[in-house]
Amino acid sequence: MENGKKTDYREEELHMEQLTERQKAEVLIEALPYIQRFNRKIIVVKYGGSAMVDEHLKYQVIQDVVLLKLVGFKPIIVHGGGKEISRWVGKVGMEPHFINGLRVTDEPTMEIAEMVLNKVNKSLVQLVNELGIKAVGISGKDGMMLKCHKKLSAFPDFLSFFLKWLPESRI
Repeated sequence: MENGKKTDYREEELHMEQLTERQKAEVLIEALPYIQRFNRKIIVVKYGGSAMVDEHLKYQVIQDVVLLKLVGFKPIIVHGGGKEISRWVGKVGMEPHFINGLRVTDEPTMEIAEMVLNKVNKSLVQLVNELGIKAVGISGKDGMMLKCHKKLSAFPDFLSFFLKWLPESRI
């Protein structure tokens, strides 16, 4: 919602329809070398921060990801949810805690984080599906695809960082 009014994403589509055929062709010609180079390649789109909070921007990002799929790429969205996690932590009366910009995630916060990230994941999958592309959402925990370890031993047990993706764990 913007200014109390529901955002109509079709307004953006109408703007695109106002482009001349020549302008559309120029955009496609400029993009063609990249489309050819990355055709059938897996590309990872890191999606997070303010782009997740603004509903209109969220729609535009997902539209772009859908376009990538339609032109032959194999996009994977890796999303965050930090602002939403902090909001939910506050809702249950807890205080988000950070050290050097990293969230300190104790067991209760981890439960909230998993709930929020699953919610975010489902909403993104739904939006991609609504735009005509079949999508599924998975967690890094699924199939043991991510390997993480503790950042510093002085931090609580659940503070870790991404170590590596384990492609052999594909499900």
